[in-house]
Amino acid sequence: MTIGEVSKKFNISKDTLRYYEKEGLINQVSKMNNRREYSEHDIENINFILCMRTAGMSIEILKKYIDLCMQGDGTAEERRNLLIEQREVICSKIKEMENAYNKLSYKIDFYYQTLLKKEKEIIKGE
Repeated sequence: MTIGEVSKKFNISKDTLRYYEKEGLINQVSKMNNRREYSEHDIENINFILCMRTAGMSIEILKKYIDLCMQGDGTAEERRNLLIEQREVICSKIKEMENAYNKLSYKIDFYYQTLLKKEKEIIKGE
């Protein structure tokens, strides 16, 4: 796939893809006729990177994780620990979002009840 096709597939800019490559998150992409050609392996890596970015993983930690992957199986425990830490971050964010959701729901219900009460008062002519 070309950089344009990958950009469209993942809804990210070409600059983001070049940045990931520059930062070492994506291996040097092969070029054909001076154009980047992304392999299926590259696409899988980009998908993983975007998933981890959505999960809140920093570029720094992603770089560390990818560096560990390139070192081989001897780093499996360290990689696992990085992922566990990220999962804990996500769990914390989920709790924060649930709290925000509950507060919003409470406020929506409060305003609904307030408006409903006013409507009843208007109907009764109070």
